[in-house]
Amino acid sequence: MEENAAYEEIEAEFVALEERLADPDLLADRDAYASTARRYKELEAKALRIRELRGHREDIETATEMLADADAADQSLLEAEIDAASAAVEGLEAELVELMAPRDPNDGKNVIVEIKGAEGGEEANLFARDLFDMYSAYAGQQRWKLEMMNAQGSDMGGYTDVVFMLRGDDVWRKMKYEGGPHRVQRVPVTESQGRVHTSSATVSVLPEAEEVEVHIDEKDLQVDVYRSSGPGGQSVNTTDSAVRITHKPTGLVVSMQDEKSQLQNRNKAMAVLRARLLQAEQQRRQDELSEQRRGQVGGGGRSEKIRTYNFKENRVSDHRIGLTLYKLDRILAGDLDEVVDALAEAERHDHTVGS
Repeated sequence: MEENAAYEEIEAEFVALEERLADPDLLADRDAYASTARRYKELEAKALRIRELRGHREDIETATEMLADADAADQSLLEAEIDAASAAVEGLEAELVELMAPRDPNDGKNVIVEIKGAEGGEEANLFARDLFDMYSAYAGQQRWKLEMMNAQGSDMGGYTDVVFMLRGDDVWRKMKYEGGPHRVQRVPVTESQGRVHTSSATVSVLPEAEEVEVHIDEKDLQVDVYRSSGPGGQSVNTTDSAVRITHKPTGLVVSMQDEKSQLQNRNKAMAVLRARLLQAEQQRRQDELSEQRRGQVGGGGRSEKIRTYNFKENRVSDHRIGLTLYKLDRILAGDLDEVVDALAEAERHDHTVGS
């Protein structure tokens, strides 16, 4: 049976990975160990459920064979055992259908998030700060670790650009839906007439790329160093610790200045560059399979948006799935799961319909 053959392959690979991870020699090769451990984690849930499924099926087979020779009392017990095992089999088979579905290649990865104030001047920068605070609160609820990578503050306390890393379980699976233009409708603090303005900020969500996934030739890099600057352009450091890296083949440019050490800024810039190159390669592959292309960021214009935050109505609308919730205050406080779960369900439905 084709299903059983697939299950046997998974179990065999899982057992081989268990044995390999126990090999002391593997620890000497950091990249190989990381790759093996990642694959082990990918297969673990499937393998454990396959083992459970096989156990329940064997229980059903054994109990069924015993039925013929059992007395009335034992038959009743055996039938109850068969019913319980059959229910367990049904549940496990349903779980495995979902687990065996095509896997997102970025599942299990940490993410790099970049938020930029887009259209709306200083109000857009303040909204970028609100989005950062929202994701910070969400990360705290999920018990993810947030690591600041770079921040360009604005004159009124917003962000023209902020970059941070999120580390933890299910980070990509939950954050991948956040990439795109976000629109805000509210009365800005700079508005004296009480009029509602529409502004926007863009969010990019990039899966972290390891060095083994993206090879970067040092000859392809132009590295410039300069002094860090704060809001208004004033210098905030007396040494040339800020780093700007240009990847000449693609024209991608990454700047980092938050750390006092030039080396630390360079390492962070390289992490962002690898993530952007990985995303570009994944997008290229996706474009080969589909002519429909939707970039995450777009131009940040008011007509392009994935979500609108309306302060007057305490409303959040996700335009991709037609979801509207009147709990803006809670969502900005980090209660994003209702939105994320709805987007995940819509994605699963699309995959089911398209398969």
